[in-house]
Amino acid sequence: MALLSSLLKPSCSSAGLQGCLGAGLALTRGLPSLAPGLVHTREVSTLDLRTVVAEKIPAQQERLKQIKKQHAAKKIGEVTVGACIGGMRGINGMLWETSLLDPEDGIRFRGYTIPECKDRLPAAVEGGEPLPEGMLWLLMTGEIPTKEQVDQLSDDLRKRSALPSHVAAVLDAMPADTHPMTQFTQAVLSLQTNSEFAAAYARGINKSEYWKPYFEDSMDLIAKLPAVASLIYRRTYHNNQVIEMDPKLDWAANLSHMMGHSSTGAMELMRLYQTIHSDHEGGNVSAHTTHLVGSALSDPYLSFAAGMTGLAGPLHGLANQEVLLWINVVKKELGGAPTKEALTDFVWDTLKNGKVVPGYGHAVLRLTDPRYTCQREFALKHLPEDETFKLVSLLYEVVPAVLKETGKVKNPWPNVDAHSGVLLQVR
Repeated sequence: MALLSSLLKPSCSSAGLQGCLGAGLALTRGLPSLAPGLVHTREVSTLDLRTVVAEKIPAQQERLKQIKKQHAAKKIGEVTVGACIGGMRGINGMLWETSLLDPEDGIRFRGYTIPECKDRLPAAVEGGEPLPEGMLWLLMTGEIPTKEQVDQLSDDLRKRSALPSHVAAVLDAMPADTHPMTQFTQAVLSLQTNSEFAAAYARGINKSEYWKPYFEDSMDLIAKLPAVASLIYRRTYHNNQVIEMDPKLDWAANLSHMMGHSSTGAMELMRLYQTIHSDHEGGNVSAHTTHLVGSALSDPYLSFAAGMTGLAGPLHGLANQEVLLWINVVKKELGGAPTKEALTDFVWDTLKNGKVVPGYGHAVLRLTDPRYTCQREFALKHLPEDETFKLVSLLYEVVPAVLKETGKVKNPWPNVDAHSGVLLQVR
């Protein structure tokens, strides 16, 4: 789950941790995809996610066999030299049904837009932000869960959340100033010793049953990610003063709590943040890497850790860190409340010096990223007078106009990273 973090931290150097926990929600991409026709179909009665998935798996395994049998020779696109040189951009090369990035509507999760997800997924408080557990259920089954189903899933994740003692020992062996994403990847790898899939494969499990231990590993890892991230955060920025899990809190709220932020606003932000970062098609660096490594039958721990090394790159998961660094430069040069004219000149100077304005533009979207919009709505509701938020709002007025005027930018609008780091810095 796209991906968790802090309102939260005194340094933007841990920004890469934000998306990695949301990405954890999508670990179960390795399981057979569910048919598009299953979306919006019914409200299931069972409270157990594994039971619901087990009911669907046989039909989906057969469906994939039939697709391959009937359509294996069908051509789905062309490959050009430019596409190859450009990192395979625009090449159709994988089956991905959990989300779709539409140029005009933004990301859709199992057919639902972000506003629809916010409206339909269960929340912890009435009228509040959706619970990431509900998004996990939606991605896994194609169905909107009930509040009771989400509560049961939260309870299951809490029961799986304890970390083996050797995880802390692995982190303690690393220098205290090790980048949080490096620590995070090493911690995930250290959890691999408990992989049920690796053990089952070594015993010779039938491939039709692969999904069962893969499901268990994925759920175990998702459950442990908040404890891992908070341990790294507290170790790096708070002298290793660890805060224990609260057995009454949901997945995202516990992350906020364990990082040291137990206000209602902080917990609500974490629920929103993890929900909107839970999946983003399969072609981005971390998702594609995780899927690719998993195709070698590497277990979820190995696959996820591989994806996280991609997420740690400045053009991917660290993008919100780059935005924060740039905003700090703006503040240093112009002050916390610059005029629109001064900010416009600064943006032009940035571009003329051969640099980019971080947080603006997207390879697919041709409008303001809906994930940016919902974070902006959260900020307007909870911290409208925050100085940095006001600066981000002014950039929203200035940057698109400047980028349009250059005539070189197809999408001048802000993406999710233009706002997320700022919210996570609020104290």
